[in-house]
Amino acid sequence: MSDKSGPDGPVAGGAGPGTCDVKTGTAQPNAEPILTLADLRRRAFAGTPLAVLGHPIAHSLSPRMHNAALSRLAERDFRFSAWRYHRFDIPPAELPEALRLLGERGFAGVNLTVPHKVLACELVAEIAPEARSVGAVNTLQRTAAGWFGYNTDGYGLSAGLRSSLGGALGGRPVILLGAGGAARGAAVECLAQGCLSLHIGNRTPENLAALLALLRPLAGGIPVEGFDPTRPPDSLPSGAWVVNATSSGLHPGDGAPIDAATLPRPAGVYDMIYHPPETPLLRRARELGIPAANGLGMLVRQGAKALEIWSGASADETAPWMAAALA
Repeated sequence: MSDKSGPDGPVAGGAGPGTCDVKTGTAQPNAEPILTLADLRRRAFAGTPLAVLGHPIAHSLSPRMHNAALSRLAERDFRFSAWRYHRFDIPPAELPEALRLLGERGFAGVNLTVPHKVLACELVAEIAPEARSVGAVNTLQRTAAGWFGYNTDGYGLSAGLRSSLGGALGGRPVILLGAGGAARGAAVECLAQGCLSLHIGNRTPENLAALLALLRPLAGGIPVEGFDPTRPPDSLPSGAWVVNATSSGLHPGDGAPIDAATLPRPAGVYDMIYHPPETPLLRRARELGIPAANGLGMLVRQGAKALEIWSGASADETAPWMAAALA
């Protein structure tokens, strides 16, 4: 899950999913406690529990949107009234024990956010092919053999771009900013969707070179090139989707990862950051009249796909309910 600020959920005897306004489909605020490994060690969890693990986790919007969707599902299927999404603050050193206990406590599914997506790959029984290509998992499903790992971030990016800017990654060039874990997932998705070319901008040459080496065997003939975003080359294509997978813009005082005015006219700018809702990159793009959107749609879509894996409920159905809960 690309939860740049993070993804997230009660304990036995707790209330059911957050109440939902049937007229608007929006969930009423329902503050979830921040649980820890100590809670997993000593408590039982009623019904069908789900969870998000991160460190930190207080900022995550995932409990709000998942529990809102579960409330709507429970209106037509009483089985979902016993489902509940929790949030746990789990430092990396505690992740192996936490995953073991989550399985023993009957958790049906788990989301993972920073810093657990890569570490968890070594702790699960099996990994889906798309997650293996990325080298990170953000969604786990409990099976008889243990945890099965998926990565729904790529789906979230492509579906979020489509819902927010009305376009597809396939058939267009992509200019991707960043070379970290979020960029790796985005790059693999761009190639899988058949982008015309992929140009990756990153200020640290070593990180950029490592990502390019990972991607070129997956490219299948799609041109993959790197560049320094402080000096964009003239060869960058026009009509590209510009995707920010860096953290630039996440914190007050941050600058943009690139000046949009230095790029050939893009088709649109998509910033995977969703909080704050307008980053310097998005503000500059809008000043230039370029279509632009933040990553809230990506957060919603990757979450809806995770819920589909766990419950069978269509992501296309639950995504609008999740989005309404965050509006």
